Amino acid sequence: MVEIKTAEALDAMREAGRVVARALAAVREAAEVGVALVELDAVARTVLADAGATSPFLGYRPAFAPVPFPAVICASVNDAVVHGIPTPYRLRDGDLLSIDCGAELDGWTGDAAITFPVGTPRPGDLALIDATRRALDAGIAAAVPGNRVGDIAHAIGGVAREAGLGVPADLGGHGIGRRMHEDPHVPNRGRPGRGFPLRPGLCLALEPMFLAGGRDGYRTGADGWTLFSGDGSRAAHIEHTVAVTEDGPRVLTLP
Repeated sequence: MVEIKTAEALDAMREAGRVVARALAAVREAAEVGVALVELDAVARTVLADAGATSPFLGYRPAFAPVPFPAVICASVNDAVVHGIPTPYRLRDGDLLSIDCGAELDGWTGDAAITFPVGTPRPGDLALIDATRRALDAGIAAAVPGNRVGDIAHAIGGVAREAGLGVPADLGGHGIGRRMHEDPHVPNRGRPGRGFPLRPGLCLALEPMFLAGGRDGYRTGADGWTLFSGDGSRAAHIEHTVAVTEDGPRVLTLP
């Protein structure tokens, strides 16, 4: 079921979104060469706790998962696309790191993700990040009343196509509100004019995930959670929670 949010609900989601933004900023600041992924998870836990928020990630167990998710962030390195479990792995110079984080505050949820280089950036990584960010911007611009989910998917996928990047099949964004994952599903490629109609008060987590190798395939890691590019190429994942409003898209997870 799709819930259309009131203006008051959007304001409450904005507060949850601020917590997510603070957590991501704190993790990015702490993500230096030699820092362990579990240490970054501890940073995010502190931000959530200080805000009186809880994590929609911690303990989450969808049907495919062998165990509940054990952390408050997903930390995906290099060829890991999404759902990376924070481990004792210590960041190395040149790593490409994607951090996904959510927060629940006063019954409402925010969800966002960032991708950034650690230490010395590779030119290819910077180009991948730029394309993923542009795709998110294009998807947000399409999140207006009168459009449909397919218009968002087409806008995101068009950037990937022009950049020659892969788009993992079946992965994409989602509705969000009282729970982290709500209807509708938002693909990262699709046909314009198709899918669920966008109405004021609809909230979506838009999250392009692109693969540098240009192929769409991915595989599941041994932990049953982490998804890796099928060809071993690097991946980027950038996400915002966005509300459709009469005045245009409202990004709820900005700093």
